[in-house]
Amino acid sequence: MIMLLTMLFIVCLLGFVGKLIGFAFKFSWGIIKVAFYLVFLPFILIAMVVGGLLYIAFPILIVAMIIGLLTKEA
Repeated sequence: MIMLLTMLFIVCLLGFVGKLIGFAFKFSWGIIKVAFYLVFLPFILIAMVVGGLLYIAFPILIVAMIIGLLTKEA
């Protein structure tokens, strides 16, 4: 009986740890997306304008603005 309970505990613990790992991956992916949109995209656009690539940076900015307006806020 004790062996059966031990096996049940191990299976449930592995399932719980697996769910936590999945949650950690989803959480880190969300943090990476936020960091990209808030930090890296504006920095890249400013660097492109300073570097003389305004003709490329401006359409990227317009597309980002349209996507930002069309997406649903959480």
